[in-house]
Amino acid sequence: MAEKLIRILDMNKGYMLGDERVPVLKNICFTVERGEYVAILGPSGSGKTTLMNVIGCMDRPDDGFYYLDGVPIHDTPEEALTKVRNREIGFIFQNYQLIPTYNVLQNIIMPLLIRGMGHKEAEKKCMETIRLLGISHRLGHKPSELSGGQKQRVSIARALVGEPVLLLADEPTGALDRSSGQDVLKLFRQLHEMGHTIVMITHDTDVARSAKRIVHIVDGALMEGEEDFR
Repeated sequence: MAEKLIRILDMNKGYMLGDERVPVLKNICFTVERGEYVAILGPSGSGKTTLMNVIGCMDRPDDGFYYLDGVPIHDTPEEALTKVRNREIGFIFQNYQLIPTYNVLQNIIMPLLIRGMGHKEAEKKCMETIRLLGISHRLGHKPSELSGGQKQRVSIARALVGEPVLLLADEPTGALDRSSGQDVLKLFRQLHEMGHTIVMITHDTDVARSAKRIVHIVDGALMEGEEDFR
């Protein structure tokens, strides 16, 4: 039986609007096996960003259960969640979230230094990932000197370098032209073939089709009958 990296059971999440609680996620049940490449597909306002924040340990469910690699996230103190985010999850954002004053190497190495890894060891580890992503010739460049596709490769390298159990991508091609977007999706498929677990959030059906499994989210609920393109 395949190992479940993510297990979410009967999860609800809402926000207070004045005196009224507005439900956003409704009775979510969702699993991801280790090594899967899954797209969560839904329109604006469907709840997919809230679900991403919960999966990424940036927000907590109101009730229900969330296990990431066996860790009960719903029961984990905030201080410990910070370590989970840094060590277990590699984040890839639509707007890259690179530090503009840092060059490529400095942006990629940062998560390892935050962990307390020595600079020499961290740089050696970074170079392996940098070669994989094909950006060795851009190490000294600042984000403002890179194309959109190159910025996203730096973002992916930063996410990969800490060897997380999960890559969590939020609209990873949203700021890219079609050609650059296709290059990034090709890279995701390569990473999946290497054994990485990827959960991608998107509103774009064509982008979602890059994944091996698509889960639809509509009005805060996951639709049954997930599409499988394998």
